[in-house]
Amino acid sequence: MRSFRIEAPEPVPVPVPVGTATDALVSALVTAGWMLAVAIPAYAVGRVVVVPATARVVRSRNPHNPTIVDATRTYVTVLVLVVAAMLGLVAGGYGRTLASSTVVIAAVTLAVGIAGQDLIGSLVSGLFLVADPEFNVGDWIEWPGGEGRVERVDFRSTRVGTVANAVVTVPNTVLTADAVVRPYARGHVRARETVPVAYGDDLAGATRELAVAVATVEGVADATAPRAWIETLGDDNVTLTVEYRIDDPTVSRVKHVRATVRDRAVDALQSIGATPGPPAGRELSGAVTTGDFE
Repeated sequence: MRSFRIEAPEPVPVPVPVGTATDALVSALVTAGWMLAVAIPAYAVGRVVVVPATARVVRSRNPHNPTIVDATRTYVTVLVLVVAAMLGLVAGGYGRTLASSTVVIAAVTLAVGIAGQDLIGSLVSGLFLVADPEFNVGDWIEWPGGEGRVERVDFRSTRVGTVANAVVTVPNTVLTADAVVRPYARGHVRARETVPVAYGDDLAGATRELAVAVATVEGVADATAPRAWIETLGDDNVTLTVEYRIDDPTVSRVKHVRATVRDRAVDALQSIGATPGPPAGRELSGAVTTGDFE
């Protein structure tokens, strides 16, 4: 039998138009140009006009709440950035893509929500702190983890300056979940100092002298006179407490005034013959008998 072999023809190369790659590059550059031409001016107008105008409106309605004014600038700036990016995408011809990607956007939103639930919780907590009229930048606060002066409220956390001259970053969720004490009123910090004295001392004179001595400390508020009283009756001593307020509280000022109050309290009690911090002691009474042992 005679065999036949069929050979496939050589593939004929299809010529690629030279202008196709160039046209694609030009199209991409034009798209990017339109996106930037719209997004950059929109962001600039938002930063120069919208953000300051919104901050002025919020400041006029909340003149004594700098926290909400500062947070308004931050949140509105982020909003302006998002709006500018969306306008740039629409100008670049991606408007229909965004409109037809509802399912994709929903899935991405769900994934981001699950992955960043802690971050979202801190953000929501930060919004609650900003909206709280009793929580402002410059206020002195106490929470279970410490105390200090509020310096800034951010998206995720709040910066607090402590008595030890350190800056602590406290998550917003901690401040909204735990009890926060605000020992201040009209720019003052309320402070207390306790001093143990002996039972045999003149307690009435000691409380009176303690209040007078603390009132002379520089930095203690004159508007509210210090008060002293007997706090507890212990096994070995009597605890006296003096309460006072500190003017214009700052981290270093509060630390200095508290240290000065302790020194003045000890000196004042010793000047009237009292014994601050008496040592523990026990008085024994009775009789000892002995017997004859064989």
